[in-house]
Amino acid sequence: MPKMKSNRAAAKRFRKTGTGKIRCDKPLHSHILTKKTTKRKRRLRKNDIMPPSSSRQVRRLLPYL
Repeated sequence: MPKMKSNRAAAKRFRKTGTGKIRCDKPLHSHILTKKTTKRKRRLRKNDIMPPSSSRQVRRLLPYL
């Protein structure tokens, strides 16, 4: 049986935590940062944990995660 291919775009965006949850970056922190407050930009720097409903889709894209 050949190896399954993982989705390379998803592999660059998602990582797994030590407890097995999916970690991702928060959205809206790539451009148009001038109108966003410093407090908001600081909160967007941190990583986020995906909800279980979305993490099922990510696990399908990344079978070896």
